[in-house]
Amino acid sequence: MAGSTARTGTAASLGGFGALFDLKAAGFTDPLLVATTDGVGTKLKVAIEAGKHDTVGIDLVAMCVNDLVVQGAEPLFFLDYYATGKLDVEAGRQIIAGIAKACGDVGCALIGGETAEMPGMYRDGDYDLAGFAVGAVERDQVITGHDVAADDIILGFASSGVHSNGFSLVRKIVGDTALRYADPAPFEPGKLLGEALLTPTRLYVNSALAAVRAGGVKALAHITGGGLTENIPRVLPSALAAVLDAASWPLPPVFRWLEAAAAIEPPELARTFNCGIGMVAVVAPEDADRLTAVLTASGETIYRIGHIAPRPPGEAGCHINGLGTTWPA
Repeated sequence: MAGSTARTGTAASLGGFGALFDLKAAGFTDPLLVATTDGVGTKLKVAIEAGKHDTVGIDLVAMCVNDLVVQGAEPLFFLDYYATGKLDVEAGRQIIAGIAKACGDVGCALIGGETAEMPGMYRDGDYDLAGFAVGAVERDQVITGHDVAADDIILGFASSGVHSNGFSLVRKIVGDTALRYADPAPFEPGKLLGEALLTPTRLYVNSALAAVRAGGVKALAHITGGGLTENIPRVLPSALAAVLDAASWPLPPVFRWLEAAAAIEPPELARTFNCGIGMVAVVAPEDADRLTAVLTASGETIYRIGHIAPRPPGEAGCHINGLGTTWPA
């Protein structure tokens, strides 16, 4: 499975103590390396309890490579760390299959990793995953957000669901409602609860790189832990803020169910979950329609969710208007 992810620059061979990658062969002339690491969090407990392991590997890769692309970097290679008390070969095969599929989908070579058996560290059936991705971007093409300006447009990329953040709360809500993961999903007819919640994190690499290469992307933000309100300000100059309109995109049913089941206030919902927007791009007004077309052609559902405004001292870096009326608790 790892061999199937081979790309220029590496043969994706396994078995040695380290793996080599040739940046020149990959076509770079003056590259900067970008590195990320992440995990899947307590979403793994849902996979373990539901007995479904074929999608968490996709989550693992997505959480890493979606961070890489924020700086305009092309993912080059990926390594995984898989730890368990006693290896379940079939579960491991499903996990690695998901990792390999996601790596192949974004052109990222799976060049190695570590499988650790640690009796006494994990309960029977439990495991943990961590991922490490390295990408590269030409020095003069790095996206830093430095040229973001007031009145720029914020484009939101639709998410595929909860992705991989907020699952400690999700699991608590499931427990409090006495649902089982084998029960029908109350927010998605035709699917079991575990299956619906395990919908993998969307991979935004190919579409985001298409937009970057088309020119005009000033900043990108991957919406992970901290939701919309904490992640968008990370890529903005300190004197600017994001102003979003909650009515400009639909709140997916899974978030409406979570909000109602736990009586979550809308601001807290936006601070905990992606709320239907998994990635955002900041672009100049004159580029918004063109880049929306590029992203749509790449398979994304795009919403114009807000704009950039001056940020007075002491004010928050992201405001979402209409939360109380659009996402009533």
